[in-house]
Amino acid sequence: MKSLELRVPPPLIAAIFAAAMWGISRVTPVFEVATAYRIWAAIAIATAGVFFAISGVVAFRRARTTINPLKPESASSLVGSGVYRITRNPMYVGLLLVLVAWATFLAAPFALAGPLAFVLYIGRFQIAPEEVALTKLFGAGYAEYKAKVRRWL
Repeated sequence: MKSLELRVPPPLIAAIFAAAMWGISRVTPVFEVATAYRIWAAIAIATAGVFFAISGVVAFRRARTTINPLKPESASSLVGSGVYRITRNPMYVGLLLVLVAWATFLAAPFALAGPLAFVLYIGRFQIAPEEVALTKLFGAGYAEYKAKVRRWL
């Protein structure tokens, strides 16, 4: 699957989508929502996203395995505890929630295309190659884990 390997770190991909969302919000209609409501809602959603992302990093650190998404073949152990009992990709869920928070803050309905595009992009160019690498590394153990835990939520 060399052709599907991601060469750009997922946080940078999320930042690119966030910039595109901002651009979309400048040229499309927005909801008239009080700024305070948008800010508080965005903070709540982003906080959940940061929680997921940090929880994923902490679980990987505890397991002493790589957190580098560009080298999944370097994983030294299969992590299925903590937040990894809820989602196989908490760091990507975290980035997704931050993008949803950004769309909420922008109050631009068409900006929601950003999080959707992020899910599609990361699913194809990051998660799919990771799953191939993890299947090679952990075989049946990873297959069992995949059967029990959803990719997203």
